[in-house]
Amino acid sequence: MNPLPTRKATFIGAAKYRRKTYGSNHPLAIPRVSLTYDLINSYGALTDAEFLQARKAADFELEWFHTADYVSAFKRAEALGRVSNPTRKQHNLGTLENPYFERFFTIPATATGASIQAAEEVIRGRIGFNPAGGMHHARPDRALGFCYFNDPVLGILRLRREGWRVLYVDIDAHHGDGVEAAFVDDPEVFTLSLHMDTGYAYPFSGGQLADAGTAKSGYTSLNVPLLQDTHDAEYRLLFNSAWQPLLDKFKPDAVVLQAGSDMIFADPLGKLGLSTQCFLETARMILETSPCHADGTPRLLVTGGGGYHPLVLARAWTGLWALLSGRDLAEEIPAAGVQALRAVEWDMDEDEDYFDRLFISRLDRLENRPVRPEIHALIEQIQQHPYLKST
Repeated sequence: MNPLPTRKATFIGAAKYRRKTYGSNHPLAIPRVSLTYDLINSYGALTDAEFLQARKAADFELEWFHTADYVSAFKRAEALGRVSNPTRKQHNLGTLENPYFERFFTIPATATGASIQAAEEVIRGRIGFNPAGGMHHARPDRALGFCYFNDPVLGILRLRREGWRVLYVDIDAHHGDGVEAAFVDDPEVFTLSLHMDTGYAYPFSGGQLADAGTAKSGYTSLNVPLLQDTHDAEYRLLFNSAWQPLLDKFKPDAVVLQAGSDMIFADPLGKLGLSTQCFLETARMILETSPCHADGTPRLLVTGGGGYHPLVLARAWTGLWALLSGRDLAEEIPAAGVQALRAVEWDMDEDEDYFDRLFISRLDRLENRPVRPEIHALIEQIQQHPYLKST
């Protein structure tokens, strides 16, 4: 075990993330960043020099992507302490999906500012990690899918202001539709999303291999819709068939990774059969192949994303931070980490065989299974994607 960093990385966080948000009956009304922070610290794996206090995004930064009317309506709702009916109808704010809560504007604006900060860390030569980010469904004037501001878009736009070409890779269980839509006409940004097929999962449209861009931009996206219960061996084949060929073809100046943990098997909103090891293996591949600064530090911005099982999420993102910062952490969870995990009020799957192990190990034990024929057919379709085949 090596708790000391061997790679330049910055963890961006805030005390605000310990506050209750999303009400009391919502998939995101769980500890996420705060629990991850506590588990990382139980390993002694975060120094003061690596931590950066998140700041609230300025209005002008939010308006790089979001409309001024949307930002104003959002701020007004926080000031009033409620969302008016016209605002609810126009912007999808204050709904069951995207509920009102205390510090309604401030908290998502801070999580968004942190992704801009993460981009600035990348620009100055460090890996930037914002676990509170990854809200990839939000549109310019509308909240969608629990996402109020689209921080991955704003982080990418900050990198674009440097003139950099950006490859966005989204491993969240759900399609990164808001980011894809934001850059569909920008040939300097390419979006790769591996996600549950939208035929059976949110957002229930788009996200198919045939969705590749527009006539104006050429090809700017590659989607890999996953079968239900996709397991490690299948995912590995699919990811490898897309990642390196795309990296070689697009030649980005920087990579942005949206690392939603809802791809992992136990997540209550996911329908995939993937292990924490597969999540980390994928992140490692992205880390080790991303373009680098002159000193070898990857030009990599990483956000959180979906993840609705707090114990699984904290274990996964702790391992992710270890990768990004170049640490080798023990598989066994330290006593302080076990205490933090057991303090969480979570019993949705306490009768499952794997549940007790979530408090013992950062990793999972899943059986190997054969690769289904449909996976090979999907790989062939990926290889025939018009961008990868174009000269």
